[in-house]
Amino acid sequence: MTTSYTFTNPYPDCTVKELLEEHLLIPRKIRHFLRTKKHLLINGETINWQSLVQTGDSIQLTFDEEDYPQKDIPLGQAKLVDCLYQDEHIIIVNKPEGMKTHGNEPTEMALLNHVSAYVGQTCYVVHRLDKETSGAILFAKNPFILPILNRLLENKDISREYWSLVQGTFEPKHQVFQDKIGRHRHDRRKRVVDPKNGQRAITIVDRLKVFSKGSLVRCRLKTGRTHQIRVHLSAHHYPIIGDPLYSHVSDDRLMLHAHKLSFTHPLTLQKISVEAHSDTFEAGLS
Repeated sequence: MTTSYTFTNPYPDCTVKELLEEHLLIPRKIRHFLRTKKHLLINGETINWQSLVQTGDSIQLTFDEEDYPQKDIPLGQAKLVDCLYQDEHIIIVNKPEGMKTHGNEPTEMALLNHVSAYVGQTCYVVHRLDKETSGAILFAKNPFILPILNRLLENKDISREYWSLVQGTFEPKHQVFQDKIGRHRHDRRKRVVDPKNGQRAITIVDRLKVFSKGSLVRCRLKTGRTHQIRVHLSAHHYPIIGDPLYSHVSDDRLMLHAHKLSFTHPLTLQKISVEAHSDTFEAGLS
């Protein structure tokens, strides 16, 4: 299967080699194929690898099965997907609570399988949400864009905002938690604050509203550790209501929702910001 992508160069003037290697993060082997097969066109023409590519030039890349071998996964049910945004390269969906982002076994059905059915081709996980967490989540629609999105994530250029209902009145109104997080010594499902051996973790928390049963808070991640929000809030005596691992206050669901996802599209420089809503989460605030 051969696929071509055409886009306007959003990057500063650079050589073809720098464009492919430093901006588009295309692996060396595939760069070689692009050159030998003449599968790279700038403004409709093949050019020397050391030629200058200018901002605004038209770039056409063609990939075939040898470049990116087809990865097949079982397709799920497209009707289960609540699409918030999509274009040629990415899709953002509203994940329901109680559904895994991806399966642990090849035949296990999860959100990735349903999204792939919705798109009509295999998609790729950029970041994940816990099974119990709902909200906005980003997938790559092709292997070409995946490493570019991964770099955005690693560089903290993808902003993720969560809403959570926690026990008690959150005081003060604004806090920054920086406790290091590590694995629980006796329960492999859990994480704990571990000042000595844990990994750096930063969560910014703002109180939005106080209810009779607790406080609605907004959490913004500066790092992406497993269970980071859940561990930080619990460690500071504001456990999330309904958390089966870190709270003793039961509810129909974990009251944690990925409310907003924002970033600049790396191929168009378009500002993308989407909000996800959840009837079950919002019902839990009443």
